[in-house]
Amino acid sequence: MTSDQATAAPARTRTPWQTARTRACWQTALALTVLAAAAWPARRHWPVLETGALRLAVADHGWLLAGAAAAVGTWLCAALALQGAVPRRLPPVRLVAAQFAASAANHVLPAGLGAGAVNLRFLMRCGLPAGGSATAIAVKATAGGVARGALIAVLAALCPGVLRVPHARGGAVALAGAAVCGVVAAVVLLWPRCRRALAAVAADIRAVHARPERAAALWGGSLAFAVLHALVLTAVARAVDLPLGPARVALLYLAASSAAALLPTPGGLGSLDAVLALALTATGAPAATAASAVLGYRLLTTWLPLVPGLIVLGVLVRRRSL
Repeated sequence: MTSDQATAAPARTRTPWQTARTRACWQTALALTVLAAAAWPARRHWPVLETGALRLAVADHGWLLAGAAAAVGTWLCAALALQGAVPRRLPPVRLVAAQFAASAANHVLPAGLGAGAVNLRFLMRCGLPAGGSATAIAVKATAGGVARGALIAVLAALCPGVLRVPHARGGAVALAGAAVCGVVAAVVLLWPRCRRALAAVAADIRAVHARPERAAALWGGSLAFAVLHALVLTAVARAVDLPLGPARVALLYLAASSAAALLPTPGGLGSLDAVLALALTATGAPAATAASAVLGYRLLTTWLPLVPGLIVLGVLVRRRSL
């Protein structure tokens, strides 16, 4: 034995039990952080939850069950669209569970960051590289935006006069113009960096359409996802006797949710509720009934699935599926 070896301190090796305990501590801390982040918006919006529950207690339960079934279908459609954006076969049960967890995470972090982070981590756990995973998520988001825009165009043609450009004051016009100028300036400045990413997304979109089954899954899932969300609100509107036709309710929902997406709030909380209630009221629905419909939509798509979705998220993290 050399003098260096004799004086060197013995290396400490971690036992498997210690490694598992450390991992469990980190996973528990992560789960508690997510639950605390979810409790804050729930506490803030508790009067809304209580009022919505009281109003919906006397609604038509059959239509509410139909709305709940449509809400469950949105997670299946999200899974189908993500499968279409990915070249390899994904495990179906974990894929649907990840979309359920992503919907819950999306109501905790703003601007869709929660769902994007969950899906990115899920795809990387399934063996896709980070760049390919991010490109697949971008392709799915692009298809969702195009599908939503196509639905709005079709429904606007079927319901003429529903969507009207509001009369804006000079200050609002100036603010909107400044925002547009800011977006244009940001695009010009960041274009050299964004060009490569956009080229990768375009190449992946071409690869998707080279395989008809992938294109059908991507576009079919994206279109059905938007349709089912509109059907949730339509079913709740029928349950509370909202005096508007289904096509008009769906059009107002799609337009309001697209406008609310411009505000970076978690899951559109606050922004979507206000815009949608205002749109329904401006089209002729009573204010109280419109508020009940919006609250019912929120209960079925946000508040009731939130805690189960966070539990599924914690289980996926614990099993190292995310």
